[in-house]
Amino acid sequence: MFGRQENIHLLTELAVPFHLPSHIGSNRIWLNRVKLLVVIVNFRVAHLAIDCLHSVAAEIGRVPDTRVAVCENGTGDDSARRIQSAIDENGWATWCTLTALAVNLGFTGGNNAVLRAALQSADPPQYFLLLNADTIVRPNAFKALVDFMDQHPKVGIAGSRLEDPDGTPQQSAFRFQSAISEFERNLRLGLVTRLFHRWVVTPPVVDHTFETDWVAGASMIIRREVFEDIGLLDEGYYTYFDDIDFCFNAGKEGWPTWYVPASRVVHLVGQSTGVNNRPKRFPPYLLEARRRYFLKNHSPLYAAMVDASMITGILFWRLRVLLTGREDSSTPHLLGDSIRHSVFVKGFKLQDVPNPALASSGG
Repeated sequence: MFGRQENIHLLTELAVPFHLPSHIGSNRIWLNRVKLLVVIVNFRVAHLAIDCLHSVAAEIGRVPDTRVAVCENGTGDDSARRIQSAIDENGWATWCTLTALAVNLGFTGGNNAVLRAALQSADPPQYFLLLNADTIVRPNAFKALVDFMDQHPKVGIAGSRLEDPDGTPQQSAFRFQSAISEFERNLRLGLVTRLFHRWVVTPPVVDHTFETDWVAGASMIIRREVFEDIGLLDEGYYTYFDDIDFCFNAGKEGWPTWYVPASRVVHLVGQSTGVNNRPKRFPPYLLEARRRYFLKNHSPLYAAMVDASMITGILFWRLRVLLTGREDSSTPHLLGDSIRHSVFVKGFKLQDVPNPALASSGG
């Protein structure tokens, strides 16, 4: 029920509690009833994870029975020791534990290493909050989410308002991608955007609470029953599109997703993956995840329509650049990469996204 069976043996080998002499054993966190378990996965940003924990420390008392579980996701340096030292030196061990993985299992595998153990405990937490390591929690961010979920028992998932350090809001609530949206997003023509505004993936940021298709996984609270109904995060994604997939499948089981801007979280975008707002070539696993999402959740014909719409939109954009002489601000190599990772080249078989860490280590 709680995840892909073929990964359980791998996780048993790789996901082990990180022990130092002063470390409080990882099982101790489950001795008392846990209302909210915050899960933080670190990869290559130990300094940011520690900053995140400093901000979380101030919020622990605002939601009784809150605990935090950090997963060091196979960075391969001294990150686990640095994080454990911060936990010990700051007196956080009463509410925070650390698990270290030998290999990076991606966002999905890192989270699942913690989620699986928690869900299989005798008294699982009521709520789980997936929180990026590259975040800073604003005051009452946890309380706002938990209060909302308590008041709306039929809601399965809720997301915070993500923002820059200066308070500028980031896009945090989205519509599902479609053939129309993929064409509109890549064409980037105002007339077309206005015509298809109901399909635009990123609607304008607003300050009120509302139901949405999906929210960013950087700060996303999930009711325990959602995991019981649909299982853990799909480790076939490695990272990217996993939050979209999870919200989509939760919705199919009757668990809607809501945006709660009263919960504010600073997000230092793309620190672990290197993908941020600056134009940079997409890593292959992002485009592989995109194809997996459409093949898994829609028909092969629709996946082909979506790929054709994206490629057509890019081609029209390139034509506009050529005819007008304007600067091409698109993602580098996007046309070739989109074709290379489309169903027209890769085929229609549903495949897991290759884990680059396991591939490089020969696993």
